[in-house]
Amino acid sequence: MAALLGWLVASYLVGAIPTSYLVGRAFKGIDLRQHGSKNLGATNVYRVMGWKYAIPVGVFDVLKGAVPVWIFGPHVSGAAHEIASLPAGTDQYLLACGLAAVLGHVFSVFVRFKGGKGVATGAGVVLGVAPYAFLVVLAVWVALVALTGYVSVGSIAAAAVFPLALFLLHPERRPTLWLYVVLAALIVWLHRANIRRLVAGTENRFGRRGRPASAT
Repeated sequence: MAALLGWLVASYLVGAIPTSYLVGRAFKGIDLRQHGSKNLGATNVYRVMGWKYAIPVGVFDVLKGAVPVWIFGPHVSGAAHEIASLPAGTDQYLLACGLAAVLGHVFSVFVRFKGGKGVATGAGVVLGVAPYAFLVVLAVWVALVALTGYVSVGSIAAAAVFPLALFLLHPERRPTLWLYVVLAALIVWLHRANIRRLVAGTENRFGRRGRPASAT
C-alpha cells in the first residue's frame, strides 16, 4: 500500500510543479496570479509575457501529465496487482497517475493550492494513454481557438470531444471509458467561470481582452 500511495503522491507532485509561476518569477520578477487572467497556465503566460515563454511552459505542462502515465503508471499497476491480485497493466492505474498529476496542477501545494485549469496537463494524460485521440483533441482545440479567438472554447470543446474520440479510435480503452469521461468532465467543470463569461460576453479573447461587463 505504501508503494501504491508513494507513486500517486509522486504523480501529484510532478503535476504540482508551478511552471508558469516559476517562469514569471525567474524572468520577470512577477507573480502571474496577480496579472492577466490571474491563472497559472500557459495562456496567461502568453498574455503577460509572450510566446517565447508560453510555448516552453505549455510543453512542460503537457509533460507533467504524460510522464506520470508513462513512468509511474506501470509501478502503480504492479503495486495494485501485488496488494489486491488485480490484473496488472489496466487503464485505471495509468489514469490514476494522470488524474493525480492534473489535480496537482490545479491544486498545487507549492502555490497555496491555486494553480491552472489542467488543460495542458490533461492533454498530456491523453497523450500518454490515447495518442490517436490526443491528435483529434489537439486539432479541435487549434481549430476552435483559431476560429473563435477563445482558448476556453477550444479547451471545453476538446474535453467534450475526447471521450468520443477515445471510444472510436481506442477500442481497447472502452471498458474504462467512464474514467475518461470523469477526466473530461473535470476539465469542463474547471472552466465554469469561463462559461459564465462567455455567456455574458466578457471572456478574454486570445491576445486581446473581451468587452467589459454591463453595469446592469
